[in-house]
Amino acid sequence: MHRLTNRQILLGITGGIAAYKSAEITRLLKKAGADVRVVMTPAATEFITPLTLQALSGHPVHLELLDPEAEAGMGHIELAKWADHILIAPASADFIARVAAGMGNDLLTTLCLATEAPISLAPAMNQAMWRDAHTQANVEALKSAGYTIWGPDAGEQACGDTGPGRMLEPTDLAARLAAEFEYLALSGKTVFITAGPTREPLDPVRFISNHSSGKMGYALAQAAMDAGAKVKLISGPVNLTPPSRVTCIQVETAEEMLAASLEQIEECDLFIGAAAVADYRPVAIAEHKIKKGNEEIMELRLVKNPDIIATVAKHSHRPFTVGFAAETRDLLHYARDKLVRKQLDMVIANDVSVAGIGFNSNENQVTLVTPEDATSLPQTSKRMLAKQLIEQIALHLNKQDSL
Repeated sequence: MHRLTNRQILLGITGGIAAYKSAEITRLLKKAGADVRVVMTPAATEFITPLTLQALSGHPVHLELLDPEAEAGMGHIELAKWADHILIAPASADFIARVAAGMGNDLLTTLCLATEAPISLAPAMNQAMWRDAHTQANVEALKSAGYTIWGPDAGEQACGDTGPGRMLEPTDLAARLAAEFEYLALSGKTVFITAGPTREPLDPVRFISNHSSGKMGYALAQAAMDAGAKVKLISGPVNLTPPSRVTCIQVETAEEMLAASLEQIEECDLFIGAAAVADYRPVAIAEHKIKKGNEEIMELRLVKNPDIIATVAKHSHRPFTVGFAAETRDLLHYARDKLVRKQLDMVIANDVSVAGIGFNSNENQVTLVTPEDATSLPQTSKRMLAKQLIEQIALHLNKQDSL
C-alpha cells in the first residue's frame, strides 16, 4: 500500500447499492497516502451522498459535466490530466455500456475519453445482468481498448440472488490499485526538508539573513516526492515555487522553522536540514525603524538561535537525520565534526567558496560524510544532484530500517 503515497487517484462512482463501499475505498486510499478526487454520476448520489465522499476525500465531489464553478477551477479536462489512475467502483452495467460505446454524455464518461491515465473498473450488478450477452460484449470491448476489469466476485447479492456480480471488497481493490504503481526508494516514507535562509528582524524594515536561494532544498523536495515520499518542505523566504504534491510551510525566523520542524515530528522518517539558518538573532527587536544617528559605530547585541538539526537528532521520536555543512575551508574536518557533535546520520558538505557552486547557483558539488566513510559526488545541476542524494540517503535509511 506504500506505493500509493503521493499518487493522484480519481475515484468514479456510478449508481448501485455497492456505492456505499466507495466510502471505505476512499478512506483506504487516503490512509495509504493517495490524493483522492471523487466523481459521481447522478444515479450514484441516490445511494450515497456527495457530502460523505467530500468529508472522506477532503475535496469537493465533482458531479456535473458543465458546472461553471468547477470549470472555473479544476475543469474536467484538467481533472482528466490530473489523475495518475482512474478507478470506477462500482461500475454499473449502464456505465459499462455507455463507456464501451465511446459516449461522453456525463462527467465520468467524458473523463474516461479525455484521460491518458490507466482506467480500472470494478463491476457491480445483478448476476443476470452480468451474464447478459450485451454486458459481456461490452466488457470484452473495454478490455480490448486497454481498460482493466477487476472482478466481479460471486456470492449473495442485495437483491437476494446468488452468483457473479458482487463488487470486490475495498481492501482488495485498494491492494490491486497499489500494485499498479512501481515501488520507489522512499515509498511510504515521510520526509521533512528545510530550505532557504531565515530572516532575523532588527526592526520592522531590516533583518539579518544570508545568500541562500533555497534551490538545493527545493530540488531535494522534488526528488524525495519523485521517490515516493510524502514531503513537508519548511521554507524560509525564497523566490521559488514549491514542487507540486509537496506540503510547503512558509517561515521567516529560525524559531519559526524549529517549531514547524518539530510539528508532527513523530510521523517523520527522514529529516534533511538543507536550510541556511541564521546562527544568531538580535536580543531585542526595535518597535520602530532604527534611525541613523551621529555615531560612527553601531553595536548590536545578538543571542544564539536554536540549533534545529541538533534538536531533531536528539528528539525522542528521532528520524534519520541529515545535515548540510556549507564551509569555506577544511571541508571534511568541519563536516565530520558536525556529524559527531550533533549526532547526525549523514552530513552533505559543500565548499561555498568555490565559484559556480553553492549559494544562488544552479549547480553544486558535494561530499557525503557518514560515520563510515566520505563519498564525493561530481559537480552537476542541483536538480540532478538532488536525485543522486536522495538515492544515496534512501540506501542508508532502508539499510538502517532492515537492521
